[in-house]
Amino acid sequence: MENDNIKLLRECDAGVEMGMSSIDEVLPYVKAKELKQLLTVCKEEHEKLEREIRTLLRRNSDEGKDPNPMAKGMSWIKTNVKLVFDESDSTIADLMTEGCNMGVKSLNKYLNEYKAADEITKDITKRLINLEERLVIDIRGYL
Repeated sequence: MENDNIKLLRECDAGVEMGMSSIDEVLPYVKAKELKQLLTVCKEEHEKLEREIRTLLRRNSDEGKDPNPMAKGMSWIKTNVKLVFDESDSTIADLMTEGCNMGVKSLNKYLNEYKAADEITKDITKRLINLEERLVIDIRGYL
């Protein structure tokens, strides 16, 4: 059971880090004040979850998990190539929607895979999923 907790927390740790990194990459390009605010608030929520996740990992003497370097690199390349051609808020909303959808898919997969995780760990995972889903809904108007 503890093993599933740690594995699920590691995936959440990597996911929350990837989300914050993606927001940091696009924020300098955002033009609309409301979109910038939505992304900033979402990043702050990611930071809160990150603190919870890291606290639980430390209690289990675990360092967490960084995002997959290949996935992070590919995301960075895709983001920067798209923004070179079109720095619009629409492009940013599209990139963030794609990233959130991939995160939701991965986190749901891990939630199903690590069934023995405790309710606290599952709750953190579900809150991260909800945060990503909510951002997708909130930024639809910019697509």
